[in-house]
Amino acid sequence: MSAPYPFVERRWTSPDGLSLFARDYAPAAGTARPPVIAIHGLTRNSADFEAIAPLLAQSGRRVLAVDVRGRGLSDRAPDPMTYMPDVYARDVLALMEQAGIDRAVFIGTSMGGLITMALTAMRPKAVVAAILNDIGPEVAPEGLARIAAYSGQPVEIGSWADAAAYAKRINAVAFPHYTDADWDAFARRIFRQQPDGEIALDYDPDIAVPIRAAGAKALVPNLWPMFRRLAKKKPTLLVRGAVSDLLSADIAARMKKAAPTMAYVEVPGIGHAPMLDEAEARAAIFEFLAEVD
Repeated sequence: MSAPYPFVERRWTSPDGLSLFARDYAPAAGTARPPVIAIHGLTRNSADFEAIAPLLAQSGRRVLAVDVRGRGLSDRAPDPMTYMPDVYARDVLALMEQAGIDRAVFIGTSMGGLITMALTAMRPKAVVAAILNDIGPEVAPEGLARIAAYSGQPVEIGSWADAAAYAKRINAVAFPHYTDADWDAFARRIFRQQPDGEIALDYDPDIAVPIRAAGAKALVPNLWPMFRRLAKKKPTLLVRGAVSDLLSADIAARMKKAAPTMAYVEVPGIGHAPMLDEAEARAAIFEFLAEVD
């Protein structure tokens, strides 16, 4: 078995002084191409890209997979009301400035796609192209309700077996084919063992504060103008899990109608959200990126 593709632990400072973290994968030798910045979903972290990031780096692109504030190895925010997509977008722009990156390809899973759309509105020239993973300018209420039900809620975990059982309980709808080994690996991406031995979810429970404060209607803002601006002016690929409860088939169809040139792939048997290591997703991403410079 080959050794895992290495990454450097990179830190940068947010505009309001937080220390934030990213996995920085150096590109393999070859012609320099725009780097990739990968942004995870609401309760996740940079580990979600541990399969696709090395492949992209081996293809010749630098990859920075970020831990958004309040997740993973990034600082937790003193003010939970800063856990908002526009703040996250400004954090990513700060990363680009401090890392000397003028423009990048963005991969945004779920919330990461919302951040990508917000970032495009703030600084269009920073975005070369975008891959939206199971997210659109609106979301299906049933999927949103499912995510809101567990986000920020306390969970008692006594062992890694408990952590795997929790991961399966909230995600089996998305990955019905996963084995026990898959759920154990999944748990080790979303939980972290603390110095005292406690196994805890790897995010600040207060990320849910803005969601609760916004109320149900405010949770689904109209992002269609942002999406149209992105998909009409930048190469865009939409990845959808075929049984996703967040990005419905109807929403995806309307996105395709609004942006006829947008590339599209559906990952069979997968819900919200594909891990991007699926054969269909991987092939679509590499075909898409082959045309992006």
